[in-house]
Amino acid sequence: MKINKYNSLIVALLFGLGLSAQTQPKQWTLEECVRYALDNNITIKISELDVKNADIDKKGALGSYLPSVSGSASHSWNIGLNVNPVTNIATTQTTQYSSLGVNAGVDIYKGLQNQNAYRKAKLSIIASQYQLLKMQEDISLNVANAFLEILFNKENLKVKKEQLAIDEKRYTRSEEMVNAGTIPRGDLFDLKATVATDQQAIIVAENSLLISKLSLAQLLQLKEFADFDVIDDTNAKDENNIMAQTPIDIYNKAKEIRTELKLAQTNLEIAEKNVSIARGAYQPTLRGFYQFSTSASYSDRLSGVDANNNPIYVAPDPVLDQFSDNKGHNFGFQLNVPIFNGFSVRNNVERSKVSLEKSKIDLEQKSLDLQRNVYTAFTDAKGALNAYESSTVTLEARQQAYNYAKEKYDVGLMNSFDFTQAQTLLTNAQSDVIRTKYDYMFKIKILEFYFGIPIVPIITK
Repeated sequence: MKINKYNSLIVALLFGLGLSAQTQPKQWTLEECVRYALDNNITIKISELDVKNADIDKKGALGSYLPSVSGSASHSWNIGLNVNPVTNIATTQTTQYSSLGVNAGVDIYKGLQNQNAYRKAKLSIIASQYQLLKMQEDISLNVANAFLEILFNKENLKVKKEQLAIDEKRYTRSEEMVNAGTIPRGDLFDLKATVATDQQAIIVAENSLLISKLSLAQLLQLKEFADFDVIDDTNAKDENNIMAQTPIDIYNKAKEIRTELKLAQTNLEIAEKNVSIARGAYQPTLRGFYQFSTSASYSDRLSGVDANNNPIYVAPDPVLDQFSDNKGHNFGFQLNVPIFNGFSVRNNVERSKVSLEKSKIDLEQKSLDLQRNVYTAFTDAKGALNAYESSTVTLEARQQAYNYAKEKYDVGLMNSFDFTQAQTLLTNAQSDVIRTKYDYMFKIKILEFYFGIPIVPIITK
């Protein structure tokens, strides 16, 4: 009996632990956040649909090479005096008439417009894929920035809470010192105000953390984000040794791999095809055509008159026999030579040339922007590293100064105001280390981004 109770207790304990583990909110890593954003972000989904549209346009351009074929059928009733379309005799009667036909045509030559349109459609697919990739890269950077913002706010809140705990202990200690007559009661009021200030700082830090979590959750398109949280799986180290590269090396690598340059180059090639398509309208077009037709009548046909001059009608041939006997074929070529069209073709060519020049300028501007961004990113990363290292040294010095001030304050050799100043300087130094740390981490991510090191590998669908 005791054994059963013991086993029941173990089962209940394990079940309770299981429930506790299930209710614990999930903590997201940076890679999980980026992956989820790439799969669920609305802007990326729209870009994916643009890729599908471009593929449909390519199929349409390919279809211009194929013949166009259409079929037709009609059935009519003619009442009164009319010409029988089969016998070509005018009679006063109700006639029925059916016709069938098939038309086919194919472009033999169209100024190479079909070929250029197909090449343009293939380039448009590449451009839409580059646009999607660029959108994914931008979203990844935005997610990384929002992720690091949460980590910064979490560490900042931690520092504020630790500072509050220290001040509360110091306030309790000061009460004892006031009661013992070691320090004046006025110092106690200063400490009480310091504790209240710490509590206000914690409220501000908690709000900042909540807002940063909300921002990342919205970026991920999360519907339920009440318990959303992240885990610190990053560090402030240059793991890929990107700072060992020179700005010119990073720029040269970026020119080869950056999506915005590839997109601009592809748009330039599309603009060139548009010029070729517009110029193709100057040239003659040659089209081959073929038409098949047949017909049948359902009315009695007039075959002559009798001795009394009365019309003699003969029942029509079977419908299938008529369709077979009345077959007709029509085929040939059609040549169109443009002579004058109100300058529409010339205007289209000039308009496409202007677009081509704009694409050339855009490519040049993108290259200049990339160079400026790379050098700026390198300078920012280097400055952020120096700031982080300097703030770390400052924090060590402020910590030693604070410890020395605390020893003097505890034995009554320093007043409350001076000690509070030392504590404030320490708190500011701690905040500077946190701020410069995550600023450096993000600047490194940007520099790696230009060097072709993604935050997470992007898998194209």
